[in-house]
Amino acid sequence: MLLLLQLLSLLRELTAESPWGLPVVADGPASLAKVVMAELADLKLENKPWPGGTHSLHYHYLALSEPGPDLPQFLAVGYVDDQPFIHYDSRVDRAKPQAPWMAAVDTQYWETETQKQRAWAKVQQVETWTVMGYHNQSSGTHSTQRTFGCEIREDGCTSSFWQFGFDGQDHLSLDLETLSWVSAKPVAVQTKRWWETERCYAEYDKAYLEGLCLTSLHRYLELGSQSLTRKEPPKVQVTRHTAEDGSITLRCWARGFYPRDISLSWWLGEEELVQETEYVETRPGGDGTYQTWAAVRVPARMENGYICHVQHSSLNHTLTVAWEAPSHQWITSAKVISIIFTITFLLVAGVLTFIKQYSQARNKESCKQAPGDCGMGGLGRGSPRCSQAWLRCLKTKNGGRVVGGSFQSPAWPHPSPSAPSHHLGARWRGQGALH
Repeated sequence: MLLLLQLLSLLRELTAESPWGLPVVADGPASLAKVVMAELADLKLENKPWPGGTHSLHYHYLALSEPGPDLPQFLAVGYVDDQPFIHYDSRVDRAKPQAPWMAAVDTQYWETETQKQRAWAKVQQVETWTVMGYHNQSSGTHSTQRTFGCEIREDGCTSSFWQFGFDGQDHLSLDLETLSWVSAKPVAVQTKRWWETERCYAEYDKAYLEGLCLTSLHRYLELGSQSLTRKEPPKVQVTRHTAEDGSITLRCWARGFYPRDISLSWWLGEEELVQETEYVETRPGGDGTYQTWAAVRVPARMENGYICHVQHSSLNHTLTVAWEAPSHQWITSAKVISIIFTITFLLVAGVLTFIKQYSQARNKESCKQAPGDCGMGGLGRGSPRCSQAWLRCLKTKNGGRVVGGSFQSPAWPHPSPSAPSHHLGARWRGQGALH
């Protein structure tokens, strides 16, 4: 409590505001502030141990030179272990919780955070227009980004970072060892000189990142212990990839694990393939968990000898996973089924084609024999055999159809009841048939 009172007393004595929104004390900008911040850095919360795994506290600030129709002029988001827990939007002008475990924090905390982010919005707005001038830009939409935070690893080691960007590209960073600003490009040298005019700016940042940031991280881990200190095992899968040049790569995927720390390694027998393995940085999976992979090139038909080893705090042993080739039995069965289906289809199609051709040939033969059978052969027009022969003949030649038990051809109108067989009889008489 005494330290907090000293800090409040320090804030009341300010006579100016730094580009960081931090106080510049009248009797030396770094003297009293440095002492108070150093004491804050030594604070611990009831000597409670850190939870296992790697944990981090990061902040991301974005300022625009001109607000857009759907864009705020200033936006701030805080993350614990890559999960957002606090959010400030200049359009709403209030700091709000982004994680369920932050909803129980008292109103004084949110009021303080709101005032802090309002100050940062003003500071970064000035920085944005100043850096625009260094880039010879006087109009248009431009942005500055500030990211900073701290991290503690499972072995107890800590690390911190501070970076500043312009229009999405690196501009300046803070070297915490030398307390010097490092420019990422020539134009950033002007910003570097501007910030070097007051060394206390770098000292403030160092004191926060190496002290108060870690203390705050510990506090947030206590508030969200149920979510932030949980353990979820990875889902591991090995996939095989063939490049255009024929080279083969095995990739070991680990997804859905928490916390972030994980170890993936490839082994061939008793040898760990450290130099041969390609690694990627562990990334958030978008659902509160993490994902990563490690890959190794292998000779053809030697895939089964390579084993992926996975170590994670959620596992009580090293998980080993190898590539599983597709089942040859399943492939063979699928091929056999496909062949049987094809043969069956061809047989059925052949039989149907044969039946159709046979039927057409038989009808044509009937047409050739019909006149003789029904005329000179003496069977007579009224015989059943004669009628059936002519029906088949007419169907084949004229595409006719049977109507009401008799046959009607498109070329010959259906005979009326008052004149049965008139057209048919006249046609026969014209050919000299017997009556």
